[in-house]
Amino acid sequence: MPGPDLPPPAAPITTEASLSRWPTGAQKVELLHGVLIFVGDFDERDLETARRTYPGRRPVLNADGGLEVHPAGTSVPAPLLA
Repeated sequence: MPGPDLPPPAAPITTEASLSRWPTGAQKVELLHGVLIFVGDFDERDLETARRTYPGRRPVLNADGGLEVHPAGTSVPAPLLA
């Protein structure tokens, strides 16, 4: 449910948003090489929420629209699912 018409990350959650936003909208969660991979259709708002949820970790969106949370580090991580 990506798109500019959705509320910002700090807005109250609705039923519709609960079914499509991270983390409740994840279709599947996997752990691969120490990286949490949330399968779904996420965008920058979900990425910002993940940054606040996992301080010090490096969340990134992958090519499939999923969200990956990489371990702490200084560089920008390359998505595992490119």
